[in-house]
This record gives sequence, structure tokens and C-alpha cells, in this order.
Amino acid sequence: MIVEAQVTINGSKAAIWAAITNIENASETISGIENIEVLEKPANGLVGLKWRETRMLFGKPATAEKWITDAAENEFYKTRAEDGGFVFLTTKSISESSGGMTLTECHESKPQSIVAKLMSVPMLFLFKGVMKKAILQDLNDIKYAVEQE
Repeated sequence: MIVEAQVTINGSKAAIWAAITNIENASETISGIENIEVLEKPANGLVGLKWRETRMLFGKPATAEKWITDAAENEFYKTRAEDGGFVFLTTKSISESSGGMTLTECHESKPQSIVAKLMSVPMLFLFKGVMKKAILQDLNDIKYAVEQE
């Protein structure tokens, strides 16, 4: 399952990059995040940064460990998380468009186990809309933060 959303932001690439890579304080910017706990910090750069993120999901706290697997400054970063037989891959990217800067998030859920593969069929119908709405809310929260600077 792949879910993608994007917003146009009136701000510089550097300002957007600063907002999306301030993971330690993401709960102050992104309303859907309840708590962030940084677990590992790389000596330099973003690759290897690992954190535990708690969000409210269907009225209950849901926690996932995420880590950055690839990044190019002011362009994109990719994260990975694993839970319940699924691998979750997310890419946040910044690109220039005629209306300003576009921030895009693409979230891919890959079932790994037989049980996860069986679960993925109903999940596709139940969660795709919920995921898109959540991603769009995150992106709009980032847009708001950048445009307030």
C-alpha cells in the first residue's frame, strides 16, 4: 500500500528542511505526534538517527521506532519502521514548483509475514484514507510552522 500527499509551502528549502529534520522537537510542530524519544544520534548528518514516536491512533497511543536510512540535505530523507509483520518506508522530499516549494510525503506499507499479507487486503480499504488524512495533517502542520517564521 502506497499513500502520498503534498502541500505547497511559501518558504525556502532551508526553512522547510530545518522544520522536517527537527525530529527531536517534532511533537511541538506536528499535532499528531504525542511524544518523541531520540534513541540514537549519528556523529554527523541524519542517516542513522533513530527515535521512538508516539501518536494517538484510533483513540489509543501507538508507538513505533523509526530510523533514517538515506538523506540528501535540503532534498529528501527516508525512514524505516517495522511493526506487526510490516515494514513501513516513508520519504519526505522538497521540490520547487511554480507556486513555491512542494513538500511531499510518500508512505509505503510492505507486509513481510503471511499473516501481515492476509491483513494487508482489508487494511488497504480501511486505512488508506486514514493514512492520507494523517499525512496531510502532518504536512499542513509543517507548512504552518514554516510560514509563521
